[in-house]
Amino acid sequence: QVQLVESGGGLVQPGGSLRLSCATSGSIVSINTMCWYRRAPGKEREFIAYITPGGGTNYADSVKGRFTISRDNAANTVYLQMNSLKPEDTAVYYCNKVPSGLPWGQGTQVTVSS
Repeated sequence: QVQLVESGGGLVQPGGSLRLSCATSGSIVSINTMCWYRRAPGKEREFIAYITPGGGTNYADSVKGRFTISRDNAANTVYLQMNSLKPEDTAVYYCNKVPSGLPWGQGTQVTVSS
């Protein structure tokens, strides 16, 4: 069973940056569209960004221009570079593949606060 392990979260001040990682236990990153999602307190999980096997990317309007998704096929890892962070970016961040998502990982907490 392929596992997803997110890391890199933490507490950061508004305007700061973080880089999240999603490590997978199988060679799925190069052949699947990989996505980042987040769940803010009291809200549903929402889509943030995806990257296709061909390198195409797309972002939610709320993060466009601030976040960048990338991947390292050899390391079976997907990244999310987050810049110009805002308090409303506070959430637990998750990754998964589409279609046919895998069991969700534990996520990584991002808290943006002064």
